Amino acid sequence: MMQKVKWNDRKIAEHNEKVINDGLKDVQKRDGRMQKYSRKKITEALFQAVEQLDLNYSIDDLKAIAYEVEELILYKNLTQLNTKEIDFMVLDILKSYEYDDLAEGYIQRREEKEKERETRRDVNAMIKSLLQKEKSIVNENANKDSKVFNTQRDLTAGIVGKALGLKMLPPHVANAHEKGELHYHDLDYTPYAPMSNCCLIDFRHMFEEGFQIGNAEVGSPKSIQTAAAQTAQIIANVASSQYGGCSFDRIDEVLAPYAELNYKKHMKTASEWIEGEDRQQAFAEEKTKKDIYDAMQSLEYEINTLYTSQGQTPFTSLGFGLGSNWIEREIQKAILKVRINGLGKEKRTAIFPKLIFTLKRGLNLNTEDPNYDIKTLALECSTKRMYPDVLSYDKLIDITGSFKTPMGCRSFLQGWKDEQGNDVAAGRMNLGVVTLNIPRIAIESKGNKDKFNALLEERLQVVKDALMFKAERVMDAEPANAPILYMHGAFGKRLSKEDKVSQLFLNKRATISLGYIGLYEAAAQFFGPEWESDEEAKQFTLSIMKELKQHADEWGNESGIHVSVYSTPSESLTDRFCKLDTEKFGLIKDITEKGYYTNSFHYDVRKNPTPFEKLDFEKDYPQFTGGGFIHYCEYPKLQTNPKALEAVWDYAYDRVGYLGTNTPIDHCYECDFEGDFKPTENGFECPSCGNTNPETCDVVKRTCGYLGNPQKRPMVEGRHKEIASRVKHIKGSD
Repeated sequence: MMQKVKWNDRKIAEHNEKVINDGLKDVQKRDGRMQKYSRKKITEALFQAVEQLDLNYSIDDLKAIAYEVEELILYKNLTQLNTKEIDFMVLDILKSYEYDDLAEGYIQRREEKEKERETRRDVNAMIKSLLQKEKSIVNENANKDSKVFNTQRDLTAGIVGKALGLKMLPPHVANAHEKGELHYHDLDYTPYAPMSNCCLIDFRHMFEEGFQIGNAEVGSPKSIQTAAAQTAQIIANVASSQYGGCSFDRIDEVLAPYAELNYKKHMKTASEWIEGEDRQQAFAEEKTKKDIYDAMQSLEYEINTLYTSQGQTPFTSLGFGLGSNWIEREIQKAILKVRINGLGKEKRTAIFPKLIFTLKRGLNLNTEDPNYDIKTLALECSTKRMYPDVLSYDKLIDITGSFKTPMGCRSFLQGWKDEQGNDVAAGRMNLGVVTLNIPRIAIESKGNKDKFNALLEERLQVVKDALMFKAERVMDAEPANAPILYMHGAFGKRLSKEDKVSQLFLNKRATISLGYIGLYEAAAQFFGPEWESDEEAKQFTLSIMKELKQHADEWGNESGIHVSVYSTPSESLTDRFCKLDTEKFGLIKDITEKGYYTNSFHYDVRKNPTPFEKLDFEKDYPQFTGGGFIHYCEYPKLQTNPKALEAVWDYAYDRVGYLGTNTPIDHCYECDFEGDFKPTENGFECPSCGNTNPETCDVVKRTCGYLGNPQKRPMVEGRHKEIASRVKHIKGSD
């Protein structure tokens, strides 16, 4: 007859005293990590075995078995304890008490977990998921159209890259990634290939010195039109040689000398055919203005019609707004007017490039400033096309140490000077991101802050290993692997084939980023869903950010690469982490139940503070997360009220460094409705006529840092739910 394991309170107390006196050694995990022994892990494993076969064991039964296992561990007094040995001891106890059914469930659970681990890294299984069009794969990037051949080819290659990459990672990093404790970004490209992430392309250097693409030697452009054409070619090649975004910083100032060449040519023509210096100058200016507009229009179309080798339009950003002479002003105005006018005969909103306009006191912020008229044009553009986002010049310097446009979406370089003491931004880059699942740590802590801090420290050590591995892997690249980056000027310096690429990364010239997600959910676990108004709760979230920043600074000083804290865009991660945590912990109200996790430090999107309240709440975070951040405000239609948007921009100037506008600009070409399309389970539909046809409706939503068209290129489920949950911040902005 089967015995019953019995443990009363006295026996438990005696056992616990023995554990305290003798101690239980740390456990070596299957991936090689050492972790503190936890009785709870044995109980959870037994509970999963009970569920496996629907057995009749109570929680008290399982706890009693766990105590018996600990007694056996203490009796054996092993010099080293590992997971496999604990498994054997659990089975010994189960068999000694003739719990054969539970032993069978325990073995099945162990075998299934091992099979799951193997399947996650099995190329054939992953390709099968792709062929079955599993949404988490085909919709993980809203900029990729999974219906076209070149994207399908990239997704297939990416699956091979992921499978091989997981095997290349340190085992404990791969395990943490698969479990959802962290996310090793862009596994479809790296570490299989030693590719870098995002960058600020050094266009000025490339234009002045010339460059090579393929077999073509390209000289310095002789006109604004040629410079714009070369810009598109450079972007296409850079984007195909890395896996992140790329930016053209100060495009108005960099392109101005080439528009000046146009002006001189037109002045020469005018001097031959037109009498009077004033008339000659007027003619040359008008011709140059048209050349500038045509060049910027051409660039807009070129970028939106490009496909990189990754099967997507390049994630491109244009930074402008600081130029002050008449040509630089005309380039700024042309960029904005081209965007306002839209693409094609239907005047659709361009998704790329992202436009980022710089506000600067004394230049364009106030009505008396010389470029205030361009700010007015930027406001009109933002109300109609959501871009440009805006940078606050002074605040950005305060946060990041120097002024520069972000690399692509939101990734910022820190201030850095070369050997001659010159501030350098263009030609620098980011080597990759690893993101920490903050809500997971909060859930596991169950309201115990000491446990939260201990888990945070433990997970950060794994993140450090992941980041250092990522950086070291990029340094394995050879200049010939990406000539446009390393040999022809995009990264600022021109290396020979024999040079080490590490010279472009070390001495903190490059960054690598510690990402994070879900401060809202973490605080909700400790303080409830309305925690934003609780100062203690906010200080708790800020203490997390301080901890991340402190570790990042320490790692940067150790490695020679600037480790930055990065507010991850989380396009697919907002979905992935939440799904994994739902599987592990179930539906938790206001945390996993929502179906998504909140980006970085953002205010809960379901609430409706005024834009001013939202900015005041969020402004304290970027000082700790200078490696990447952006603030958003949600508005109703603004086309007839740009002054409301200007009030927010002006309020934000001394408070936040980077601000985006979210406003309804969807358009139905069947009924001519303009405004906000209705989110449904299958996408978005016109609230007026029910139209969902992507050919006759233009739906534009901000998926993360970039805009996306979810009708043409669907997004992951979690991001769709997050967008559907967003509430307009209309109080105080009417």
